[in-house]
Amino acid sequence: MTLRPRRVISAIGARARAPVTGLFAALCMLAAVAFAYALTFPPLTGRVVDDAGILDPATKEALERKLADFEAKTTGQFVVVTLKSLQGTSIEDYGYQLGRHWGIGQKDKNSGVLLIVAPNERKVRIEVGYGLEGDLTDAVSKLIIENAILPRFKAGDYAGGITRGVDDIIQVLTVDPEEWKQRAQQRSDHRPPSVDLIIFALLLFVFFYVWRRMSRQNRAYPPGSRRGGWSGPIVVPGSWGGGSSGSSWSGSGGGFSGGGGSFGGGGASGSW
Repeated sequence: MTLRPRRVISAIGARARAPVTGLFAALCMLAAVAFAYALTFPPLTGRVVDDAGILDPATKEALERKLADFEAKTTGQFVVVTLKSLQGTSIEDYGYQLGRHWGIGQKDKNSGVLLIVAPNERKVRIEVGYGLEGDLTDAVSKLIIENAILPRFKAGDYAGGITRGVDDIIQVLTVDPEEWKQRAQQRSDHRPPSVDLIIFALLLFVFFYVWRRMSRQNRAYPPGSRRGGWSGPIVVPGSWGGGSSGSSWSGSGGGFSGGGGSFGGGGASGSW
């Protein structure tokens, strides 16, 4: 059999282009994901960053004093921030990335706390630094949000909800965290059994749904066959990068800046 040079060259070129095309497609996909999750953060202008403009000057000044006193007594850092937008991501993902970006909390203690309010998405979150997760637990954070913050937010009282939330968080971290843990535990123990049954039923439904889908796919694509589509690793945005190197910004909030603390997603969220 005679091989024509043109066909040989075309075949070699096609094989050479295949990996390049696949690599280019993968890079384009990664670039699109990175662009979609390139969040922007408001500047750290003080211990109260009212980017959404929902706090009056008197409330903002009173909160600044409380948060400054808290830092002077404990060396921990506590910042209240209101956001115009979560930019399409969850408040959980935005919250810990904001804490790392600002570097709230002492670097060697990771003693930072954020109270985040996104009024347009009707979301609120208490973001807790690594070093404070043992006292300001997820359960305690949830208790504060549901008992102190959300009832006031539902009534349109943003200033009251934020102030009460700040007071409770400071009390947890300066008075007796164990008492708050017991209150959170009692609240969990008193949850109606019907709630547990509903959660169990939902988990059971999801399990059987996924199991049926996998069974159908295995029948449609037996071992040894290949199906089309992307088969590479799944990239989970929001999990890139390590701890913050700290904030070097010094602005109008009395020279306030982050101390280099880091966050790992501890805390709780709520909506109204």
